[in-house]
Order: sequence, then C-alpha cells, then structure tokens
Amino acid sequence: MKKSEERIIRITAGSHVIHAKLYDNAAARALWDKMPVTYSMQNLYNREMCFRMGAGSLPTKEAKDTGYKVGDISYWPPMGSLVILYSQDSEVFEQQPIGHTDDDISFFANMGTTPIIFEKSEV
Repeated sequence: MKKSEERIIRITAGSHVIHAKLYDNAAARALWDKMPVTYSMQNLYNREMCFRMGAGSLPTKEAKDTGYKVGDISYWPPMGSLVILYSQDSEVFEQQPIGHTDDDISFFANMGTTPIIFEKSEV
C-alpha cells in the first residue's frame, strides 16, 4: 500500500486523541467503511477497551492465535469484539489484526466504560 493510500484513523476517548494506522486487510477496510462511528467501549481484564460488535461483524479470514503488542487494535471473532489493547499480559488468543497505534494509550487504564469515536484522519 502506498503512503497516500494508508488508512490513518483518529480515536477520541474523552479528552484524549490518538492516531492509528489500519492494516491492509478485509477487516480493517470494513471498519474503515463504517467510520465515523462511536462505540461504548468497556475496560476489560486490565488490558483492553472492548466493544462487542457481534460475531460476524467484521471479516476474519486472517484470524489466528497470536500474542499482541500494546497499541494493537484487533477483532476477537468468538464474541465479535473490537479491542484496543493498552496493557500487556502475554496472553495468546484468536484475533483478527486491524491496526496499531504507537501513541501513549496508558490513559485507558483509568477509564471505565466510555464512548470512543473512530474516524478517518488525514494526519
């Protein structure tokens, strides 16, 4: 994918704004096509912000059991969960990678359930 074709998104949670790059796969493109969208995301397991979209909400052709890095945005097929992983616990689980942010997302640790806005960005 050329630089001009990169899919960069802005994620807003309260007063916090971060940017992420989406991967070039069917799940990321499907999420991109839904934007702008706001999901009420729950803080789960002291590691992730999660919104249960419902199983089958995003394509999962490339899903596999794998670990993750802080900043990964993934989709967990069994419950159809969109997740932003903000803390590491070394768990390996089935996931469809969607994107990644290198921004500081440690603020999620102190958030409860909150509306999070996903939108396309030029930055």
